[in-house]
Amino acid sequence: MSRASRARRIAATAAFGGGGIGALGAAAYGLLVTEVKMARKLIGQPFGDAGPGGEGIYGHGPDEPIQLAFLGDSTAVGLGTDHPWQTPGVVLAMGLAKIAGRRVQLRNYAVVGAQSLALEGQTRQLLDDVAAPDVVVIMVGANDVTHRKRPAVAVRGLDAAVRRLREVGAQVVVGTCPDLGTIEQIPHPLRYLARRFSRELAAAQTIAVVEAGGRSVSLGDLLGPEFAARPAEMFSADKFHPSATGYARVADAMLPSVAAALGYWPDEREEQPDVRRGEGIDDVAHAAVRAVDAAGTEVSGIEVLGAERGPRGRWAAFRRRRTPTPPPASGLAVGSATPEPGA
Repeated sequence: MSRASRARRIAATAAFGGGGIGALGAAAYGLLVTEVKMARKLIGQPFGDAGPGGEGIYGHGPDEPIQLAFLGDSTAVGLGTDHPWQTPGVVLAMGLAKIAGRRVQLRNYAVVGAQSLALEGQTRQLLDDVAAPDVVVIMVGANDVTHRKRPAVAVRGLDAAVRRLREVGAQVVVGTCPDLGTIEQIPHPLRYLARRFSRELAAAQTIAVVEAGGRSVSLGDLLGPEFAARPAEMFSADKFHPSATGYARVADAMLPSVAAALGYWPDEREEQPDVRRGEGIDDVAHAAVRAVDAAGTEVSGIEVLGAERGPRGRWAAFRRRRTPTPPPASGLAVGSATPEPGA
């Protein structure tokens, strides 16, 4: 069975129920979980179970602030950083404020250790506070892999959250499951299995997110080569979570998609995938696999000849977005992206 077919099957199972894994898969998951627990026991948890915060209003500009919210697990929290301004939420909020020329109010409902099913409660909490957020960033998946959560069950939790947020008009950008094969504390051959499980989940997440009306950005092994070359710089002290430098790379990869989702940059009505940058259009399952293989790739729904679906399902565009910079003629009055007093 091809990777696209496996991802499509997981996503379909999430939609219709079920979601078991075979005996070999269960055994492999068990070994993986054991290795992760052993490594974490040796290293400890130097950051506890709470991040450095960072909620507040960033930037300057007219009009009401853009309402930006983060949901998910410790990566969305920014666990491993020392200061709020190093978290992915704050880095992304500051970047968005510069691009939009508007203030951005950041709220973060992510929880350390959260799995995808926890998104339901986080979404409810967000909508209790903000009836119609402008854009929601979700980063989740790693804990589903390391806690032996059935892939289809994990995807179902993500799918439900994206659909609920889209119902109230929020744009949704999902950073898919990172490649756990980059964690050096997991020995071979389990590192190969970690890579396989996390990538299969990431592809299935992408299918579900696009079908639900959101867009995904593959985090994958975004930091893999740099982690291998400069682990002391790219990893935080617990050897599992990214450092401030690592989180900056994650935020940099997601910022263009967040800006595009809100219509600030670029104008998607005129933009088509650029084949020279390895971009294109395919059915969502094959686009999801391409994204997993190229970290930083965005996948979003698109129409082909006026139709959303083709012979193999939903059409999707996969793009390698570059960090946007407002053009000189844009007229945007961009202020410094720093918290307002008392924010």
